[in-house]
Amino acid sequence: MDIDAYLRALPKAELHLHIEGTLEPELLFAMAQRNGVKLRYPSVESLRAAYEFTDLQSFLDIYYEGAGVLRTERDFHDLAWAYLERAHADGVRHAEVFFDPQTHTSRRVPIEAVIRGLTAAFREAEKAWGLTARLILCFLRHLSEEEALETFDQARPYLDHVSAVGLDSSERGHPPVKFRRAFAKARAEGLKAVAHAGEEGPAEYVWQALDELKVSRIDHGVRCAEDPALMDRLRREETPLTMCPLSNVKLRVVETIERHNLKSLLHAGLRVTVNSDDPAYFGGYVLDNFRAARAALDLQPAELAQLARNSIEASFLPDADKRRLCSEIDGLPSLA
Repeated sequence: MDIDAYLRALPKAELHLHIEGTLEPELLFAMAQRNGVKLRYPSVESLRAAYEFTDLQSFLDIYYEGAGVLRTERDFHDLAWAYLERAHADGVRHAEVFFDPQTHTSRRVPIEAVIRGLTAAFREAEKAWGLTARLILCFLRHLSEEEALETFDQARPYLDHVSAVGLDSSERGHPPVKFRRAFAKARAEGLKAVAHAGEEGPAEYVWQALDELKVSRIDHGVRCAEDPALMDRLRREETPLTMCPLSNVKLRVVETIERHNLKSLLHAGLRVTVNSDDPAYFGGYVLDNFRAARAALDLQPAELAQLARNSIEASFLPDADKRRLCSEIDGLPSLA
């Protein structure tokens, strides 16, 4: 087995994936035509050429514009199915998928259409390939907590499809503590919690996510290395970091992938995982991220296996499923 076959064969859980960020330009244009949405880009090529970002906000501006073509239950089904096909080909066995209901309800798209479309594709993927998927409902941190609470109430009839709540969008100036009540309300309903922190925001935001929002995972967490006490806590509590190497380079969180701290954090004993974030915009799905990190950071087979094992153990899967998938990792043939 060569290295590429090994990377593909590794059972993986993808834990940091924005479904709206999987909207490839070709599908975006097809949906725009289907729904009569006029785009300001004349072609797929011109749209893809616009994917040169200077920071998180420059990406979010085009990301939210692209999401405007998503109007119907069918659109959300087709979006999820396209991602799940790619994930299956990459060796993903379980996905915990972020979605941003406020991006759609603000355009008067019913939250029911969003959730029903996504979960229909999830069921089909499980039937076809055994690939399981669950939703993580994200609050947009640049909006108010009152709007987050209202969104959660709208989603209440569909919480049996939701595993956790999350926090995404513009990090600077929007600390996790801003959403303390919304997360407490979700936890009271039995949901788990995750949050983006320490990407563009400071290490202090990671502390807030842990202490104020009581999260089970930190999404990104690149800047935790700036705080030795935080590093000690993350190691001691085995808090997973859902890292996204190609995203961090594309958004200039790190200058080059060779300078990414994924390997150093892994060697420091942190539960690091590899994910794709918004792959349609950042040029790589989960297997691409594994390939790029392996090449740039000289990751060895044992390290690659540990990253895959971390993703399974950091997931919200039942313990029996975690043990089964980890045993499959241990049983893979050695590299040639």
